[in-house]
Amino acid sequence: MPAKVVLHLPQRFRDRLDRRRGPLLYEEILSVITRFGGEVVLAPQLKRADYKMVSAEDLHIVENGRIQRPAVLNAATAYLDGFFHVDPRGIQAESSIGMRLYKPKRIDPGVAADYFDLLRARFVTPRLSRYRQARDHAQLPEGCIAVFLQGPAPQRLMQAACGYDEMLIGVCAGAGGRPVVAKPHPLDPESGQAAISAARAAGYEVIATEANIHDVLEACALTVSVNSAASIEGLLHEKPGVLFGWSDFHHFFPTASRPGEFAALAERVLAAPPDAAKALYWYFSQCLDAKSPDFAPRLLAIFAKAGFDAVRLGLNPPPGQ
Repeated sequence: MPAKVVLHLPQRFRDRLDRRRGPLLYEEILSVITRFGGEVVLAPQLKRADYKMVSAEDLHIVENGRIQRPAVLNAATAYLDGFFHVDPRGIQAESSIGMRLYKPKRIDPGVAADYFDLLRARFVTPRLSRYRQARDHAQLPEGCIAVFLQGPAPQRLMQAACGYDEMLIGVCAGAGGRPVVAKPHPLDPESGQAAISAARAAGYEVIATEANIHDVLEACALTVSVNSAASIEGLLHEKPGVLFGWSDFHHFFPTASRPGEFAALAERVLAAPPDAAKALYWYFSQCLDAKSPDFAPRLLAIFAKAGFDAVRLGLNPPPGQ
C-alpha cells in the first residue's frame, strides 16, 4: 500500500483546508500530492508525548514542529510570507540552514542582484510583512538603531542570549550617540513595552514605535533582535544587524552572547556589512517558495530525501516522467 502524507495541523488550519482556503503551504502540498494520485490525511497537531508514536510507514509533516525522527518533516513560514521551511531538523532558528556553510564568493552577483530586485518588488514596494503593519508613513531618526522586540518564543525555547530588557539596555549603552528606536512585536506588545520601560527606568531615551516595519528599516543604520524575521527583512533594505541569540541566518550577522558585546559588534558590522543580495539569494533558495513554478519538484525532492519518493507515495505518473 502506498505511503500517505499526513499533515499534523492545528484545528483552525484543518478547518481552512477543508474549505480549500489555505494555509498556503498545506494547500499547495494537498494540491501537488492529490494531483498525481497520492493521498493526504489531515491529523491533529502532535504533542510532545506523541512523538514516539509516529508511524514510519507514512510521511508526517508537523506544523511548527521540533521533531527529529525518521518519516517526520517540520514546517513553518520561513520569515517572509510565501516562503516555507519543510525540514527534518526544525523550523526557523532550528532549521537545517543554520548548519550549512555560506560561501558568498561562489554566488553569481548578477543572479543575486536580480533575485534581490524581485524580493524588493514583492515585499518592499507594497510595504508588506508577515504581520499587519501601519499603513501611514512614519518619520523616524535617520541612522538610528532599530531594536525589534519579539514575543516569548526565543526565551521559552532557550534561543536568546539574555532577556529583552537586558538586550535593549545593552544596545542603549553601546549606541555611540545614535538614537535607539524599539518596535514591540505586533502579537505581543506588552512584553516589548515592559523592556522599553526598563530601559527608560535605567536612564536611557528609547523611542517606541508602532510604525510600518519598512519605515523603520528605511531609516535605521542597524537592526537588532534575538533572531527576528525583522533582521532578515532588514537585508531587503541593505541594513546590517546584530543578533542576540540562536538563529539559522547567523552567517550574515554577528551574534552577541551578552549585552556588553553590542558596541564592538555593531562597529564591526557597520564597517563591513554583508552583501544583502547574496545573503538573501543564498538563504531563500534553500526554502520553498509557494509562488515559484518549481515548487512541486522541489517539494517532492525534499520528500524523496526523507525516504518518500514518488513511487513510495504512489504518485502516478511520477512527476517529471
